[in-house]
Amino acid sequence: MMRILVLTLAFLSSGLVHAQKLKAYQIYNKKGDPVTFKDMTDRLAQKYDVVLFGEFHNNAIIHWLELQTAKTLYQKKGKRLIMGAEMFERDNQPEVDAYLSDSIDAAELEERARLWKNFKTDYKPLLNFAKTNKLPFVATNIPRRDAQLVAKNGLDTLENLSREEKAYMAKMPIKFSLKTPGYKEMKTFMKEHADDHLMDFIKAQAVKDATMAESIYKNRARGELFLHFNGNYHSKDYGGIYWYLKKEKKFLQRLRTAVITVAESSDPDLAIPKTVKSTEYIIVVPKDMTKTY
Repeated sequence: MMRILVLTLAFLSSGLVHAQKLKAYQIYNKKGDPVTFKDMTDRLAQKYDVVLFGEFHNNAIIHWLELQTAKTLYQKKGKRLIMGAEMFERDNQPEVDAYLSDSIDAAELEERARLWKNFKTDYKPLLNFAKTNKLPFVATNIPRRDAQLVAKNGLDTLENLSREEKAYMAKMPIKFSLKTPGYKEMKTFMKEHADDHLMDFIKAQAVKDATMAESIYKNRARGELFLHFNGNYHSKDYGGIYWYLKKEKKFLQRLRTAVITVAESSDPDLAIPKTVKSTEYIIVVPKDMTKTY
C-alpha cells in the first residue's frame, strides 16, 4: 500500500513539474536571444520613438501583453507616451476623444463608433488605460468603407471622394509596390481564393498601412513614444506600416522605430519558427492556445 502511495505521489509530482514548465509566451530580441519582458520594455523606453506592436486579433495572451506593455512604458515615459491602434478609424476620432474626456460613456461610444466585435475584451482595456491616465489615443486607420471601395473598384476610385472624406486617409497619390514586404506573399497565398480583384485587395491593405503610418508621424510630438497596436501582418518583416514610415525620409532620419512581431509555435520551449524573420522583438506563443473567437 505504501509503495502504491509513493508511486502515486511521484507521478503527481512529475506531472506538476511538467505543468510548471509550460510557457504562455517567450520573447526574443533581434539576435534571436531569449529576453525578459523587463528587458524588452526597458529598451523600448530608452531607445525608440515608435513601437509597432503586431498582434493576433484573437489571442488573449498577446492582448494581455499589449496592456502590460502600455502600463510599463507609462511608468517609464509618463505623459510622453501616446497610444494608437488599427482598430479605430480616423473618422471616429471625435467619438474616441469624447470617451477619453468622459463626454460620452462606453454605451454611447459603442453606439456611435464602428468598433470591432472583440472591443470589450481586447481593446476597451487599452482605451480605458489611456482614459485613466489622460493619455492621447489616436484612431489611425482608414474608414473601412473607403478600404472596401479600393478592394472592389481599385485605388483610383479614391480620387473621386470629397475633400472631407480624403482627410481620413493618407495623402494621395498613395504609393504602392509589390516590393513592400508581405504584399508579394499576400498575392501568393490568396491567388487560389481570389477573383479578378486580387491586386485591388492588396492595394486596400496598402491604403490601410499608408494611412496608419501617416497617422503616427502626424500625431507624434518631439520626445514622445508612440505605442501603436496593429495586426501582425501590418508590420512583420518591416513591411506595411514600417515600409510607409520609411518613405517619409524626414521621419525615419529622426525617429527610431521598433517592430514587435508575434508568432505561434508547437514547440514546448516556444522556439522561433524558422519562417519568422527577425525584428526588434519576437513574441512566440503556443499554437494550441485557445482562441477568443
